[in-house]
Amino acid sequence: MLQRIITGVIGGAIFIALLVLGGAWFELFTALLVIIAMQELFKMAKLSILSFEGVLATLAALSLALPISDQWFPGADGHLMLFTFFLFAMLAGMVFSKGKYSFEDVGFPFLSAFYVGIGFQSLLGARNASIYIVILALLIVWATDIAAYFVGKYFGKNKLIPSVSPNKTIEGSIGGVAAAVVVTILMFLFFKHDLPEIGFIKLIIFAIIFSVVGQIGDLVESAIKRHFGVKDSGKLLPGHGGILDRFDNLIFVFPIMHLLGLF
Repeated sequence: MLQRIITGVIGGAIFIALLVLGGAWFELFTALLVIIAMQELFKMAKLSILSFEGVLATLAALSLALPISDQWFPGADGHLMLFTFFLFAMLAGMVFSKGKYSFEDVGFPFLSAFYVGIGFQSLLGARNASIYIVILALLIVWATDIAAYFVGKYFGKNKLIPSVSPNKTIEGSIGGVAAAVVVTILMFLFFKHDLPEIGFIKLIIFAIIFSVVGQIGDLVESAIKRHFGVKDSGKLLPGHGGILDRFDNLIFVFPIMHLLGLF
């Protein structure tokens, strides 16, 4: 626990500092996170990130995540066009691999690139709209995680989805949602004029949705790790695992925030 706290404080401080700086610094940081996340996925699947599909998938994820000038692609979505280009390049690999690289083999790098790319694209979109939206998401996710852990540890009796994550409980999940509501109320009280003008009731409903979605994102990552037979996505963050272990819930939350019109 001490190791987790120390890593969390240092990592959180670096993230918040770059978040406040914004601009190119935060974009470069996000690009680094995308590359590491893709490396973690490929390592779990026992594939090399420097392979043909590894390089193309990483470039595809970066093309989704990072801002692409519309001047490069007049009348088109730069993100989508570059992502499509790299996908087609992966598909073209089937032609030149002499049967060693199949359509099914394209599935994992393609889905990995979309999963990572769209999540971090939404993170950058939220930061460009308002730093307070990002802070709201972080508080909801962190409060959900912390409360779910402690409520589940001391009061949890009913397993949530034991086949995916045996330690998570229904009581912990509910406690996480309750904590998310509490931090959202505090955020509204202190930063009402900085948040999207959607009204208090709607904001609370959204907080519940984001808390649940974040927990689903966590469970999705657990399912991926269970499928590949690994405990953590990586070892970059002592006591926490890898980048995907820390951003799995946010990868789900930010796109839903965008879908619901918060940015």
